Amino acid sequence: MGRVPDGLLPGTLEMLILRVLASGPLHGYGIAQRLNVVSQNVLEVGESSLYPALQRLLLNDFVDAEWAASENNRRARFYTLTRAGRKQLAAEEASFERMTAAIRRVLSEA
Repeated sequence: MGRVPDGLLPGTLEMLILRVLASGPLHGYGIAQRLNVVSQNVLEVGESSLYPALQRLLLNDFVDAEWAASENNRRARFYTLTRAGRKQLAAEEASFERMTAAIRRVLSEA
């Protein structure tokens, strides 16, 4: 695995993790793979970025985690979106949409 591109805005990784978990529980490697696949190999999230972000989400009660067997029968920590996480995701998506719309307006006018 690589790392998050330098151009990724601060806080965006957490929003992307919450969005991925909105589809259902996943372990860390599964989250990284899903981000990579959906972004068409643009977002390669490394462990050094992913696990601290997951820890922050856990500390803020935006995700829960429990140990279970993965697809290959290995013990893995599965993360699940909480109710607070769903609210946070909605707020972050709205803020991100406002920001990207403003950037698009500046780029089209400049």
